[in-house]
Amino acid sequence: MKIKIKTVHTSRTIMFAEFEKVMDYASEDNNFFEALEDNVIGKKSNSGIEKTTNYLRQLYGFKMEDAPFKAIKYFWNLVESNEKSLLAFILAIRNDELLSQSIPVVSKTEIGTKATIESFEQNIESFHPARYSSKTRKSLAQNIASSWKQAGFIEGKVKNIRVEPKVSPKIAGFAFLLAYLDGARGAFIWSHRCVKALCTSEQILRELAKECAKMDLIQYQHAGNVTTISFSSLILKIGIDGI
Repeated sequence: MKIKIKTVHTSRTIMFAEFEKVMDYASEDNNFFEALEDNVIGKKSNSGIEKTTNYLRQLYGFKMEDAPFKAIKYFWNLVESNEKSLLAFILAIRNDELLSQSIPVVSKTEIGTKATIESFEQNIESFHPARYSSKTRKSLAQNIASSWKQAGFIEGKVKNIRVEPKVSPKIAGFAFLLAYLDGARGAFIWSHRCVKALCTSEQILRELAKECAKMDLIQYQHAGNVTTISFSSLILKIGIDGI
């Protein structure tokens, strides 16, 4: 029996436009589920509402008792408007298996060259040999490429050119925090999928960590081969328990 893969990309992308509507509508009162029930996403049929709501909940959760969602709610009001799609993408990477497995495709594609749909298809096949038909695999690849495009790593309706989005200290801090919440410590944070999805070098990650420390988002120390990263102040601000 095939093990079910945790992904929305068989049918959807990260759906940033819909996610943004829910967050902007409900962040003040934390009434995210009510927002979904009230169809703030603007779907025209009950079927469309139900399917999109289920996919959004699978990707983002919307549960205030979940630390990763608490974290994105906090950062949602901290980052610039043009950074929010990347913020959503980082949480989606954490929660979607197929999307996270596509990180090598984008990270190994040189800036200014084409991120081909075929390369995404080949990557899917390498992780899941003979699992999908060629038609399904192509659809998956197109959806995954669209998610990277929404996050700012690919641009162009047809050409799919690899570009480099600006990763601010706040965006990096969010990725570092999700890694920490998943149990990564020290330099192992650089290897977590949420951080690897930023598609940047360890040197730049360390520079971003220094900037995060100046903003009191993290506590960061690096000496020799020892890296220490903690989030005591941030976790207290966000109200995350049990860490």
